[in-house]
Amino acid sequence: MSVDLAQIRRSLLTEPLAGQFIQEDGGEGLPLTPAAVLFPIVLREGGATVLLTQRTAHLRDHAGQISFPGGRVEEEDISPSHTALRETEEEIGLAREHIEIIGFLPEYRTGTGFCVTPVVALVRPPFVIKPDPFEVAEVFEVPLAFFLDPENHQPHSMHYRGALRHFFAMPYGDYFIWGATAGMIRSLTERLGLHPA
Repeated sequence: MSVDLAQIRRSLLTEPLAGQFIQEDGGEGLPLTPAAVLFPIVLREGGATVLLTQRTAHLRDHAGQISFPGGRVEEEDISPSHTALRETEEEIGLAREHIEIIGFLPEYRTGTGFCVTPVVALVRPPFVIKPDPFEVAEVFEVPLAFFLDPENHQPHSMHYRGALRHFFAMPYGDYFIWGATAGMIRSLTERLGLHPA
């Protein structure tokens, strides 16, 4: 099934909704830290891509994992969009004039106690990336079509905190995309009706 950007826009929430969330396996009952990420869809001539980062290995939270740009809500942040844009600028140097927010996905509650608002946006090239070397080991792009193909969503499980946890992963080349990032991508594809929720 081919999906265009108009369908993606229609599938999104127009604003974050309180009480509507996706709970990651194993995170039930944890105290929650508010956060927001940018889900950046880059409008490349050869087809849209999704911009992702690989976190550096020494970070306290989710070290070495593939993630969307984003982070914790700070006191000065007036909205999830503000958090996502600020963190994107800090982490990878992507200026907000290249970014058009088009909607939101349901809040995503991670197994590590983060309550994340995914802010979906279109990113218009050309733009310059300046990764923060403390936080970001690499910035790369994956074709949007790869993530929209359910065949690329692989079910996995692992023992964590004394229980068997289930999750999806989307391996792409040398990149193992899993955890909250894969969960938020899966949230979009479910809203698009590409597979049963």
